[in-house]
Amino acid sequence: MAENVDAIVIGGGQAGPFLAVRLAQAGMKTVIIERSHMGGTCVNNGCMPTKTMVASARVAHMARRAAEYGVALAGDVRVDMKAVKARKDKIVEASSTGLVKWIEGTENLELIWGTARFTGPREIEVGGRVFSAPRIFLNTGGSPVVPDWPGLAEVSYLTNESIMDLDVLPDHLIIVGGSYIGLEFAQMFRRFGSRVTVVEHGERLISREDPDVSDTIREILEGEGIAIHLNSRDISVAPMDGGGVKLNANVGGVSMTAEGSHLLLAIGRTPNVEALNLGVTDVVVTERGFIKVDDQLRTNVEGIWAMGDVTGHGAFTHTSYNDFEIVAANLLDNDPRRVSDRIDTYALFIDPPLGRVGMSEADIRRSGRKALVGLMPMTRVGRAKEKGETQGFMKVFVDAESELFLGAAFLCTEGDEIVHIILDAMAGKVPYTVLKRAMHIHPTVSELIPTMLQELKPLE
Repeated sequence: MAENVDAIVIGGGQAGPFLAVRLAQAGMKTVIIERSHMGGTCVNNGCMPTKTMVASARVAHMARRAAEYGVALAGDVRVDMKAVKARKDKIVEASSTGLVKWIEGTENLELIWGTARFTGPREIEVGGRVFSAPRIFLNTGGSPVVPDWPGLAEVSYLTNESIMDLDVLPDHLIIVGGSYIGLEFAQMFRRFGSRVTVVEHGERLISREDPDVSDTIREILEGEGIAIHLNSRDISVAPMDGGGVKLNANVGGVSMTAEGSHLLLAIGRTPNVEALNLGVTDVVVTERGFIKVDDQLRTNVEGIWAMGDVTGHGAFTHTSYNDFEIVAANLLDNDPRRVSDRIDTYALFIDPPLGRVGMSEADIRRSGRKALVGLMPMTRVGRAKEKGETQGFMKVFVDAESELFLGAAFLCTEGDEIVHIILDAMAGKVPYTVLKRAMHIHPTVSELIPTMLQELKPLE
């Protein structure tokens, strides 16, 4: 017999736990179900562990550059991968354990470990128990895409999840995928000391970005010794005698072979929906398998919502958490919030990082609107010179008629932080003329934003 509760939350990612606690605090008897690790991708094998390792890699990189700053170090810089992993694991464990304790200490809320599946339109089974609820929230996240390449079944390979368990330094890491995940790992392991080769299907890296952003990122990574192969087709792999993997590809019409100790697949993620047994419901999914939701994250079935990566509306921690805020606001606060109200923003955490918000130059040109553009190379920024980090640039776009910001790209030191200046201006519908007249602190990177806005030119 089914146990009746007021709400069921499936998945412990960045939306699920916070919503479950809010529902319980509102007096609803709530169950949250998680099959493995509380905190989802972000806490366990995404943002938190990777940025922890990025920090370790940057320390190694800066140590090698010490002489540029007048600092003498004795001996070669060596990286202890076991220590790097131990530091990462400690930080991850603290965050995940904290979430579990918070949930277990919340009245009206029960945490259940296991894989949940629908057994009826309003029934969920997990570990032999069946629950029935008028409100069901799906926050099951996504998993790495594994392609059907010839020979892949015969070799060992890593994904962005399994590479988190690696405690040895690869001699030569081959990464297939030249987008956000792949590039972060590429620079990270190159700085740890591995040889790194990136194999990308597209004509340029991170093709979502404007060509000047993609080209500059390629220059930065190649400048650190990373080999990059674009226009890669017909990929096949095979094991090598004595271990390792051989990758063959057609690169721009020319055969290419790379022999590596490790292979990382970073070619995308797919929604976790198969285990849900959605067939016993009428919940609609898209052609790509994502759960289809409306502007308030409701599925087509009354009483069932979906949040986070499983919806395809931005595979980021901040978009997942914002999904929780939208659902909670509509359901509990009488505050009609919508997905379409938020401004697209994200970052690529290479060094220097890329902070992005709003429209790209390509987006603006497709829209046909008149725009102004400002560009500031980091070689003009005093703080960047002082830090010895003059790679990259800042670029902003403004609507020529309304004088409101359309978007920005900050590929520069602190770019992942200063992008929020433009994001907040866009959220507040503040015209660029306000920031243009603002007095910023010297010496900082962001002090050049008003200067850049004073030099806007028509986008031709």
